[in-house]
Amino acid sequence: MRQCAGIRALGEGANMLLQARAVQLGNCQMTTMIQPVAAFKDNLQQLPSVEGVERIDLVDEQGAVVASIENQPGKQGSLAVYQYLGQVFGALDAKAAEHGLLIFAEHTADAKNRPGAHPNVDRLLDVAAGGAPLAIKVIARS
Repeated sequence: MRQCAGIRALGEGANMLLQARAVQLGNCQMTTMIQPVAAFKDNLQQLPSVEGVERIDLVDEQGAVVASIENQPGKQGSLAVYQYLGQVFGALDAKAAEHGLLIFAEHTADAKNRPGAHPNVDRLLDVAAGGAPLAIKVIARS
């Protein structure tokens, strides 16, 4: 049985339950890794839709939600990137973070020059530099 976005770390019973819900929502899909280009806008066009996603919760090793990305204007690009990273990598670890930084393209350089201006890119920079990995939990709209 194939796995769905952001649930690879869960036990088989929970995985099957979430897969059934994801299939019902139509968002269970196999995602292939993209080859990022120099412009964030162009990279976004290669990512799966976030239609049907309410938010993404980033969860630490203790199970605490350390950040959420809501599906709202100004955040949908980050939502798409993090959803994609969860689908391809299963979690936000150093390898996923490095790939995410390539997707954010010009925003990555801006985040390095202006810490705090792009918190979702800052998080990737932290994890890529050895910060603790995070689970990516996609919360569907009900």
